Amino acid sequence: MTPGTSAPRVGRDGALSLHFERRGAGTVLARSRFTLPLQVLSPLGLDRSAAVVSILNPTGGLLGGDRLAVDVTVGAAAHACLTTPSATKVYRTTAEPAVQDVALRLEAGAIGEWVPDHTIPFAGSALRQRITVDAGDGACLILIDAFAAGRVGRGEAWAFRLLDSAITVRDAKGWLLRDRFVLEGDGSLDPRALGAAENRPYWASLVVVADDVDAFRRDVAARFPPGADVAVGAGVLPRRGALVRCLAPSAPLLLDALDVLWAAARREILALPPLALRKS
Repeated sequence: MTPGTSAPRVGRDGALSLHFERRGAGTVLARSRFTLPLQVLSPLGLDRSAAVVSILNPTGGLLGGDRLAVDVTVGAAAHACLTTPSATKVYRTTAEPAVQDVALRLEAGAIGEWVPDHTIPFAGSALRQRITVDAGDGACLILIDAFAAGRVGRGEAWAFRLLDSAITVRDAKGWLLRDRFVLEGDGSLDPRALGAAENRPYWASLVVVADDVDAFRRDVAARFPPGADVAVGAGVLPRRGALVRCLAPSAPLLLDALDVLWAAARREILALPPLALRKS
C-alpha cells in the first residue's frame, strides 16, 4: 500500500427493495429488486391475507465492511410478513463494522410484520444496525429484534468487538420510539450484573404499533410472571404502541418466548391466528 493512503474497504454493498400491494382479499409482492449479497425467496402461501417473504444472505452471514440496505414499502391495506430462513451470523473482522440499514414504510391501514431470526455476533465481530419505520394512518406493526451474546456454547459470549443497534418508529404526529443500545467488547460489561443481562445471554425487543395495545399487554403480563427463567417486561409507547423486552438463558427459551409474544400480538392486535413459519 502506498504510504499516506488508506487500505481499500473490505466488504460488499447489497441492496434489497420490496413493494407490496393489496389486490383483492390478499397481498402480492408487486416489485422486487436486489443485489447480492441480499436476495429474496418467492412469497409463501402460509397466510390467507399476508404475503410471507424470506430474506436471505447466500454468503452465510455479515462480514466486516459489508453495507446492506433493505427498503420495504407495504402499500395501503396490504399485509406483509418478512422473516429470514435462519439466524444471521456476524463474522470476526479487523476492518470496519458491517452495516445494515432497514427502512420499513407502512402506508395507511397497512400491516407489517418484521420477524427475522436472531443475530449471532461471533468473537471479534462488529455490527451497526438501524431499523427505521414510518407508519401511516391506521397502520399496524409487529417488529422483533433479537440477539445472542455470541456463540455461547463455544464460550464466546460477549466477545464481539461492537454491537450497535437502533430502532426508530414514527407516524404523522412524530416519534413513537427511539431506542438504541451500544455494546463494546472492552471487558467492562459484567453480564451477571443487575441492569446488564443478569446472566441471560439472549435478548430481544418486540415493538407493536396499533390503536389499542391494552389487551396485548395484559396477555404478556399473564404469560410471563415475575421470577421465571425468561424475564419479560412490557411498557407503552407515547401513543398507539407497546415495547416488550425479553431476556433468556438459552436460545430455545428465547425462541419459545418470542413465538408466544408474536402469537399474542397477532391474536390481540391483528385478530389472526399464529403463523407457523416452515424452517428447517
